[in-house]
Amino acid sequence: MDMLRAHTQLIIAPGIPPMIADAIITNFHQPRSTLLLIIAAMTGSDWKEIYAHALQNDYRFLSYGDSSLLWIKKQA
Repeated sequence: MDMLRAHTQLIIAPGIPPMIADAIITNFHQPRSTLLLIIAAMTGSDWKEIYAHALQNDYRFLSYGDSSLLWIKKQA
C-alpha cells in the first residue's frame, strides 16, 4: 500500500478573506483558539467588540454556549 504525504494549510485566518460564505453561524469560541481565527477573518478587528459585548452580557462560551450570526466585513 502506497502512502501519499502532503502539506497543506487549510485554515481561515485574518488576512485571508473567505471566498464563498457571506456569513457564519457559530458559538463563541475560547480565546487564543484557532476557531477564533475564523471569526477574526470574517469580521476583521470587530471581533474584539463582539467578544467584549458577549463577556459583558454573560454569554455562554464553547460547545453548548450562545451562538451568533456574523457577516463578513467587506474589505474597502
